[in-house]
Amino acid sequence: MNKKEIFEIKNRFKKADCTFTKVCGCYVNAHKEILVNFSETFLNLEDDEFYKYLEIAKKTLSGTIGNNLIELNFPLDQEKTDGKQQFFMGLRESKLKSEGLLDAFYQLIIDSYDYVGNYLILIFHDAYDVMTKTTDNSKLDESEEVYEYLLCAICPVALTKPGLGYLENENRIGPRNRDWAVGAPDTGFIFPAFTDRSTDIDSVLFYTKNAIEPHKELMELALGCPAKTTATEQKNTFQKIITDAVNDSEQSSKVFSDIQESLRQLAEDETIFSDSSKEVVLSKKSVKEILMDSGLSEDITSKIETSYEENFGDEPPVIDYLIDKKLLAENEKRKVEKALSEEVQKLQEILNETTKAVSSAQSNDEKENQTEDVFEYDENTNASYDVVLHVKPEKMSQIESQIINGRKCIIIPMDENEHANVNGVTDFM
Repeated sequence: MNKKEIFEIKNRFKKADCTFTKVCGCYVNAHKEILVNFSETFLNLEDDEFYKYLEIAKKTLSGTIGNNLIELNFPLDQEKTDGKQQFFMGLRESKLKSEGLLDAFYQLIIDSYDYVGNYLILIFHDAYDVMTKTTDNSKLDESEEVYEYLLCAICPVALTKPGLGYLENENRIGPRNRDWAVGAPDTGFIFPAFTDRSTDIDSVLFYTKNAIEPHKELMELALGCPAKTTATEQKNTFQKIITDAVNDSEQSSKVFSDIQESLRQLAEDETIFSDSSKEVVLSKKSVKEILMDSGLSEDITSKIETSYEENFGDEPPVIDYLIDKKLLAENEKRKVEKALSEEVQKLQEILNETTKAVSSAQSNDEKENQTEDVFEYDENTNASYDVVLHVKPEKMSQIESQIINGRKCIIIPMDENEHANVNGVTDFM
């Protein structure tokens, strides 16, 4: 079942669209004893119960495909008369009206389910009139088939937390009465699967709330299907393979991070160049290519390849399942921060060089101005001269020598906006 098919079924769990015919269940204590069982016509339920049961049904079809929702396939031996597939076919055909089949179902779950505590087993029956759809997903007013299925949900039941409350009968605040509350489903399944918008009696869609430790005993014992690992389990196993082979926590983290980048690139390439709609798996060949590009030693590479073969064998994991999106996001963030840091460093270097150039130019201008505008008399300059003049080049052509009142004089014409400095005395005129 894909996302659209799951959504199509789940989207019907509404007051106006729901067609559940019956809901049955039993309450089991920690000693695996049935305390109560019940059978109700679903549409006759009070609204409070109606919506609570619908909420549980929705939860049983929630989560990520491959992680919380896993498709299991019945082996051939379970298709025989005494097989699990045939048992569930009979339970479905009974429309949950056979007490004997229901009791057998409850006992099958109780004997298989490894859980410490109280829990509620619920099973719903539904018959969905599947409408024909056009290529643009518009519904036509005609039915393709009736998809008849069972939905099972196993919910933990726990005591509510202690606390204070208003005791109406005594008109005071006191300890609140604790009762047993039904929680969200821990495990469940839908049989048969709804594949290509049609009944698939060879498959069952299994639900687990905890993707790290799913109840595989239910897959194998209750449903009779080979257990499958979740995406989380596969990712954790893959990381452990890398960690054990590298045997250095700091280095293994870096290696795993680098491999994550390679996996993402491989997944993107396969998506672009492959016409297949199937999920892309990580083959042994791809693992070898990734390890060759990682620069690891031959010894570590060999250990990883051997361990990968032992853990995944003929069922290689889907690449997307092995990708740690959180780690990739952190890597991307570090890359951006590093690029920004390098850019800031480059800009700082340019700023420093520019500052030095401006400072040097200003220093040269000051020296030039000092040379042009200020003349400091130095006795060692030339002791044989009584008068030493320093003027700007453009003033040289204006200087004249005249005899005034019988004395030799040097005439330097001055404009109104010009100034003179004689032995450090400015505005001498």
